[in-house]
Amino acid sequence: MADYNHQQVEKYWQQFWDDHNTFSPKSDTDKPKYYALDMFPYPSGAGLHVGHPLGYIASDIVARYKRLKGYNVLHPMGFDSFGLPAEQYAIQTGQHPAVTTEANLTRYIEQLKNIGFSYDWTREIRTSDPSYYKWTQWIFMELFRSWYNKETDHAEPIETLTAKFAANGTAGVQAACDDDVTSFTADEWNAMSETEQYAITLKYRLTFLADAVVNWCPALGTVLANDEVKDGVSERGGYPVEQKLMRQWMMRITAYADRLLTGLDTIDWTESIKEQQRNWIGKSVGASVRFKVQGLTSKVDESEATTNHKLQTTNFIEVFTTRVDTIYGVTFMVLAPEHELVPSLTTPEQQQAVEEYINAAKMRSERDRMADVKGVSGVFTGSCCLNPLNNEPVPIYLADYVLAGYGTGAVMAVPSGDQRDYGFAKHFNLPIIPVLDAQKDLDQQADNTKEGHYINSRIINGLTYKEATATLIAWLEERGMGKGKVNFRLRDAVFSRQRYWGEPVPVYFGENDGSTGRLPYLIDESDLPLELPAIDKYLPTETGEPPLGRAEGWKYKEEYDYELSTMPGWAGSSWYWYRYMDPHNSDRFASKEDVDYWQNVDLYIGGTEHATGHLLYSRFWNKFMHDRGYVPQDEPFKKLINQGMIQGRSNFVYRVKGTGVEGIAPVFVSLNQINGQDVTPLHADVNIVDNDVLDIEAFKKARPDLADGAEFIIEPDGKYIVGAEVEKMSKSKFNVVNPDDIVTKYGADVLRMYEMFLGPLEQAKPWNTNGIDGVYRFVRKLWRLFYKDNATGESEWIVTDENPTPAELKVLHRTIQKAENDIETYSFNTSISAFMVCVNELTSLNCHKRAVLQELVLLLSPYAPHIAEELWAKLGNEPGTVSYAPFPVFTPNYLVEDSFEYPIQINGKVRTTLNFAVDRAPKEIEDEVLADEVVQKWLEGKTPKKVVVVPKRIVNVVI
Repeated sequence: MADYNHQQVEKYWQQFWDDHNTFSPKSDTDKPKYYALDMFPYPSGAGLHVGHPLGYIASDIVARYKRLKGYNVLHPMGFDSFGLPAEQYAIQTGQHPAVTTEANLTRYIEQLKNIGFSYDWTREIRTSDPSYYKWTQWIFMELFRSWYNKETDHAEPIETLTAKFAANGTAGVQAACDDDVTSFTADEWNAMSETEQYAITLKYRLTFLADAVVNWCPALGTVLANDEVKDGVSERGGYPVEQKLMRQWMMRITAYADRLLTGLDTIDWTESIKEQQRNWIGKSVGASVRFKVQGLTSKVDESEATTNHKLQTTNFIEVFTTRVDTIYGVTFMVLAPEHELVPSLTTPEQQQAVEEYINAAKMRSERDRMADVKGVSGVFTGSCCLNPLNNEPVPIYLADYVLAGYGTGAVMAVPSGDQRDYGFAKHFNLPIIPVLDAQKDLDQQADNTKEGHYINSRIINGLTYKEATATLIAWLEERGMGKGKVNFRLRDAVFSRQRYWGEPVPVYFGENDGSTGRLPYLIDESDLPLELPAIDKYLPTETGEPPLGRAEGWKYKEEYDYELSTMPGWAGSSWYWYRYMDPHNSDRFASKEDVDYWQNVDLYIGGTEHATGHLLYSRFWNKFMHDRGYVPQDEPFKKLINQGMIQGRSNFVYRVKGTGVEGIAPVFVSLNQINGQDVTPLHADVNIVDNDVLDIEAFKKARPDLADGAEFIIEPDGKYIVGAEVEKMSKSKFNVVNPDDIVTKYGADVLRMYEMFLGPLEQAKPWNTNGIDGVYRFVRKLWRLFYKDNATGESEWIVTDENPTPAELKVLHRTIQKAENDIETYSFNTSISAFMVCVNELTSLNCHKRAVLQELVLLLSPYAPHIAEELWAKLGNEPGTVSYAPFPVFTPNYLVEDSFEYPIQINGKVRTTLNFAVDRAPKEIEDEVLADEVVQKWLEGKTPKKVVVVPKRIVNVVI
């Protein structure tokens, strides 16, 4: 038979690629480089469904295309293999997370190889491999050994900071640092002990220990990132999450806030992702203002012993505002429930109410608190502060929409200009003071206008917004009550997880010397990697320590306690693209030569869910490594494409209501037989439905809970037709389609092309297996351009060495032009349509010519690599070389038409067609048309009244 055996062909070429390392980039650095990368996948136990490969297929098409265009292509794959799911499974079963992870990885790799991606598997990396996380730990150490110099706007070794301290003390030092740093002279610094000096530097380092409000999940025993919490519960398991102040490792990402913002202008990313990052970074230009608290006296905090300089807590509440011009309209102050002054501000009469409110706020995630713009809640502390402009008392409330970690954790509330403040004021019956004569309808809502002139505002009455702002900032600065300031919404990143399955932090704690406490120190670099120790079970200890506290005898140099938290999930994924460049290097994260050659990622494809997590942290780490001279590029990913989601197409059977209960056998009605009956739709597994026809016997076996003893009312043709609806693909909806099943039935090439054919890459689209048949038929039609069945039923090779006709070359070069343009613009879906048109036209032209078909194979190879490899070899080329052949060159001349086939109408009806040169004169065309035998027959000897020749359109003969 001449039919195409996809199973045999695809397995052969996948093995060939593995055996020959076909896609390993060569060391020939004279070629231009191209780096195509997919976002790091996490190997879950569920494996891949057909929605997962969408972005992988797109990047693979580009990678294969770039090889054909002469680029040295790096297209690797690896796995983000640390994570909470494997740990939770370990807690439930006692099985080491490494065992589960390895099983999941084996499954993932098998599925990926089945789809025929051109990955260089010799470069595979895994974040849970000690040879990999050795370098994650090393980067952590480099961050710890660095500070951010605002003067140079770069990270520098900590030694450059201590040199400044030794020469001039803190004078002139512009650093990103903790808020509670103190000033000292060079003499004071030089008089300190080495330990005291070291303790001070901890407040300047880019990774540091601090008390932070975190998402604490008691049931999981760990801190969770914001994206791991939804509606106040953990995304995994649905356990309650509370806000808790804990000692955590932090990353000083805020030092890079401005550069993270401006860097967005230099990269080719989707505007929606850029806007998400801009909003997350949240740059605001405004003023810092100090409100003195009534009745709160300054006091010394005896617990502070960083140096011999005692620190004082303040009797001021500091706020940051972008609308200092509205300060006369402040009628109350709102603090975050976690604000450090809350205990001091709460009066005995309000103690119970405040404690109850704080406990309730702990149960809500920061994301939920920020998102709830309609709800109004709060509690009065019993205290007031004073407006610095008019000395009026301002009542102090707590409200959970204010976050301790954002700004100062305090908001001066102006209800006439802010809708949230307006709702709060209405709820608690607080004053609403207009501050601009242009504000309208304040009896109904807030008005945040900046138009008009100020009223009720003493020193700025009659001024405009710009005049008022400058006047107020100058007034505040002169009196030491405030200053102009740029603020960012971005907060330092929590870098601790109280779990086992993550990178150990390469830190130990020294002895408590009575003044500095137990300080953190880095282990020796020669001791990397610090590997995970064995433990008896994966739960926190009975005393509440993280799981690593269970490790017996796990001490640094058999003496010092290690850090017991591990790194978060984003640690290993924040630099992984560099390791692919040189994955087996044991002396460096990647050689300088490789990093200088590959530079950064040219094309990065992944989901939008990583906009403010992975992508932001990766940019931060990349900028840091650039500052320290380890990488040449400031940004990691030149171009970013976010693939859309492939949604599921659920199928439904319809059970008659009142059946299937209380001993009554269930009755299922086919879609077209419902006829007004009251039915309940129930999900049916899409894998037992073919073109909307249910396999009834398979349904009975799969769902005995629903179909035991069931009656099926079917269509007249004996079929049961299901209903359908587009939903998210999930097991609970029985609409998950395994790509392995599609590959087995239709082939990997068909799967690849069909996923591209579904629609534009960036858009969401529903999966419908019914539509895959068209692509399946296309592949077989392509095959028949090369083979046919002979008289004995055997496959016969029919490719010839004849010269192509102009018509055949026109079809080919139109397809070359389209294919090249579509890949360059990432419009993969329209390429599939163009290939189908091309094959149909070549079939109509009965074209089996090598000169045409060989070029067509190359055009198709990025999309359908298996059949392309097979046909390329059959055409007489060296096996396996289709990936590195030159991409076909588009020749515009072949699309220039030298003739046109005119429809010939007689009294408005087309009776024949005639070909004429496109430059033929209308009079000559008219003469030849009238002389044509067919036209003469329809004229029946009559003389036409007129002949209308429309060049390159039509000829109409009127009789």
